[in-house]
Amino acid sequence: MASNFFWYELMTTDLDAAKDFYTKVVGWTHDTWPGEFPYIIMKPEGSEQGVGGLMTIPEDVKAMGVPPMWLGYIHAADVDAATESLRAAGGKVHREPSDIPEVGRFSAVADPQGATFMLMTPNGPDQPPLPAGAPGTIGWHELYTGDWKAALDFYSGQFGWTGDEAFDMGEMGTYQLFSVDGKQTGGMMDKPPQAPEPVWLFYFNVADINAAAERVKSAGGTVTLGPIEVPGGDHIIQAQDPQGAMFALMQRTS
Repeated sequence: MASNFFWYELMTTDLDAAKDFYTKVVGWTHDTWPGEFPYIIMKPEGSEQGVGGLMTIPEDVKAMGVPPMWLGYIHAADVDAATESLRAAGGKVHREPSDIPEVGRFSAVADPQGATFMLMTPNGPDQPPLPAGAPGTIGWHELYTGDWKAALDFYSGQFGWTGDEAFDMGEMGTYQLFSVDGKQTGGMMDKPPQAPEPVWLFYFNVADINAAAERVKSAGGTVTLGPIEVPGGDHIIQAQDPQGAMFALMQRTS
């Protein structure tokens, strides 16, 4: 079985503001893990299962100039072995594997082109999958990279992903879909010249994309693209939250 994203995390400069923003925009409910470094669990409305978390950017990470951003966690059966395999394949390790008590063991890494993500071996049994396409779940994963062909080879070799359909987008180049265990999960393409660095972008499902775009704007965010229809009939927007983190929303047709 291939490895896939299973958790999503926002590092932000204003935790309370981010919680309020995504509650309004996506419709998530939330729980808070208290403590010296609070962590907010975001859940689809009506579900007790979390899909992601919000946290304040740690001071050591902030000192490195890392801006507010969403990160994805890829499941690893053995995070230490997965981290070493990534390093041997040309990836970069930003943080060596370490334990989060009662949660799991993780590392912070980047692919050879520089897109950052996390690896984790979680404690306890795997959570059952949430209904595909349900509002508040994650609908798509999109990689903007320096070399999509090399990126596809890397993720295929490390995690068992496979190339799927490819779309010719003219001057924008090729948009290459990828599948995980036979299911289309996301796409990757060469980043535009104005994009500062390779990055993963995550799409959160909503029931009505036009209403969601208005919620983004009324809550202080910025819509940078859309709403538009994409191949297959889904509708999307890309946006930034008030602290500057990039995210996207999707209204699925099936």
